[in-house]
Amino acid sequence: MRVTRHIVQLVFLLLVIGVAFVFQGNCERWCPFGGVEAAYMYFTEGDMLCSLGVSNFFALGGVLASVLLVRRAFCGYVCPMGTISDWTGGLGRRLGIVQIRLPENVERILRVLKYFVLAAILVATWKAGELIFRGFDPWYALTSRHGTDITLWAYVALAVTVLSSLVFVLPFCRWLCPFAAVLTPLASAGLTRVKRDTQHCQGCERCSKKCPMSIPVHSLTEITTGRCLSCMSCLDVCPANNDHTEAALTWGPPRFLGHRWSQAALVGILLFCTSAAVAASYLFPAPSFARSRGARPKNVAQVTLQVANVNCRGRANFLVYFLERNDIYAVPGYLKLETWPGPGVVPVLVTFDPMQTDEQAIKQAVTKAHFDATRGRWTTSPFEIQNYRPSTINLQGLPMWRNGGLEGSRSTPGSSRNGK
Repeated sequence: MRVTRHIVQLVFLLLVIGVAFVFQGNCERWCPFGGVEAAYMYFTEGDMLCSLGVSNFFALGGVLASVLLVRRAFCGYVCPMGTISDWTGGLGRRLGIVQIRLPENVERILRVLKYFVLAAILVATWKAGELIFRGFDPWYALTSRHGTDITLWAYVALAVTVLSSLVFVLPFCRWLCPFAAVLTPLASAGLTRVKRDTQHCQGCERCSKKCPMSIPVHSLTEITTGRCLSCMSCLDVCPANNDHTEAALTWGPPRFLGHRWSQAALVGILLFCTSAAVAASYLFPAPSFARSRGARPKNVAQVTLQVANVNCRGRANFLVYFLERNDIYAVPGYLKLETWPGPGVVPVLVTFDPMQTDEQAIKQAVTKAHFDATRGRWTTSPFEIQNYRPSTINLQGLPMWRNGGLEGSRSTPGSSRNGK
């Protein structure tokens, strides 16, 4: 069972490495914890935090579904940080480093720390509207390819996580991981569990000593705690299991269902939940940024534009600023903007009232310089629409503000280049 788990860990770790370093992908968009961090802002304002996408919610949903079936198997088989900590601990044992087991009263206190970490991260993130944890995240240090926003503290956190794993068993996963704080309460209701047959148990306590989460397996008939990783290390070391006698420890659904499942079922469930999350994100591509304006009329039209330089939430808000302009390129029929901020060219879906405006007016509003009547200056548009070249006209002497009050301004396009 240990070999199977390590193979699954290796496959998922290589997948993450391939996405991050070979294909130069944004792994943050598939981090399930990103869905937790972004939930408040997305459902209250319609925005995703920068670097995240709606795919984070699908990834989170896949993990939560797996937790309801196989408890925290995601942590023990899929999570790269769990894999690295697990393998580092194995390396420490090979080097002869004795791993420390803390007293249960100390362990109980340390397990609570992750809930405070989770609360601090969510409050700080929701207040700042940014990924505050990124600056201290060992996971980000692994996959960021040393991006411009990486901090020294992220590398320090990664080093501390790796080095401490030589001495303690999965210290980050047990004590500090904020995602573990999200999963553990839900995992308590998980379907599958390790079951101990008291008639065949030899009372050797090897199962409890081997458990990476310090669960007293030898004293329980069913392991229903949310801490269980379904790693099956306890089954591996059970002498009754290894002697091929009547198994003292089995894994599967509750006893009243009367079933004993194999580890292949667990791997299959993890693969299914992961694949379903990825497939759903492509089948239902919900926008990661949305803004609406005004009452929606009975008849509306939509246009999808391929726009460059909408690479973050800030730029998407800036695009809204151009659509809500009030100069000669105003689009009074503009109703809603939906987009997926990211690098390169991204789709921008604009909903509008065809009785008041049209596709050409929207394209002009996006690409033409914007006159700010309050400041009395122009702002050059940083946006480019694929396969669209706006015409160049001389605005000198033309009215700048649709609602009157400013005409014949001597300001000219390009006098201000505020691109953010």
